[in-house]
Amino acid sequence: MLGLSEALPQLVESKFASAKASQALLFSPTELFIIRTSAGIPASAYHLSGFQLRYCPFLGRKPEPRKDPTPKKKIDPFEDPPTELFITNVPTANPSHFLILNKFPIIKDHFILATKSNKQQTHALEEDDLKATFACLKAWQTRDNRCRLFAFFNSGDHSGASQPHRHLQFLPVDSMHEGDQSAGWDVLLDSILTNGTEDACTSVVQHSKLPFSHFAYRFTSEPSVAELLNAYNHLYREAKQAIDGFISTHPGHLSLHESAQGDLPISYNMAMSTQGMAIIPRRNEGHMLRRDDGTDIGFVQLNGTVLGGTLMVKFQEEWDTLRQHPEKLDAILEAIGIPKTTQTTKL
Repeated sequence: MLGLSEALPQLVESKFASAKASQALLFSPTELFIIRTSAGIPASAYHLSGFQLRYCPFLGRKPEPRKDPTPKKKIDPFEDPPTELFITNVPTANPSHFLILNKFPIIKDHFILATKSNKQQTHALEEDDLKATFACLKAWQTRDNRCRLFAFFNSGDHSGASQPHRHLQFLPVDSMHEGDQSAGWDVLLDSILTNGTEDACTSVVQHSKLPFSHFAYRFTSEPSVAELLNAYNHLYREAKQAIDGFISTHPGHLSLHESAQGDLPISYNMAMSTQGMAIIPRRNEGHMLRRDDGTDIGFVQLNGTVLGGTLMVKFQEEWDTLRQHPEKLDAILEAIGIPKTTQTTKL
């Protein structure tokens, strides 16, 4: 489907190296530590692998933009992508999307699939979005599964989304691994798909150890475009139902988004691999990390990388606190999502 003249990993790696050398992108290496939720201990056949805690002080030092009394149109980084970051059109003939490097990566070879036309991030994903995403996942993966991608998507005010132009993001799993430092960690989506329980009637997979509602679907073989779209729509409906239920039982705590212009009424994260797909409904972009005396340390934000089993902090005290008190991860994960429900609807 991609129609590339060379292998996707080599194409991305070559572009990343040249963009880094020319400073067209700013790569910010991180310190890494593995922490666990309370439910992840003790380990068992159904335990959750650890979460990657990444510390990137460079992002905390970035200057805040000066306030301008004259409102300006927000720049769309995907409207006229810079040559230094542009990878390729997808497909190469009659493209609907293109691939571009993330300008501020903290993971090597982080790249993005964006729509050629300015479609909205808050609208439902379409067949060609899902088809192109799976094609990238398949093009990267080797037969022994040692090299593969993790894809994620953020939609809505509470999801960690930063750009309104529709785009999905890719992280090479081997770049997320960092030798002994990442021992005890695996992609959370993998844990859900491998160790989660599948409802025999609905095919929805859920992991008993996760503290928030999530809905996953396993691919039993290479999915057709119709299966991808059907799975996405079904998981989205489950997420919407979970949020509707939360709103009805917690009045005043969460509201649906305005949807008059085709925007979806909820915030959510979606993740995909060649093995399956998952969606998390969201109610908060992050959670305030606090000291024992109740004073604020900092606001920890999460996007779709939560389904990769990773979160990032920018400041030393946040980094120190979560390493010393990993149980605080429970409160963060509980705050961003919807309390779990076991009700699912038939696929």
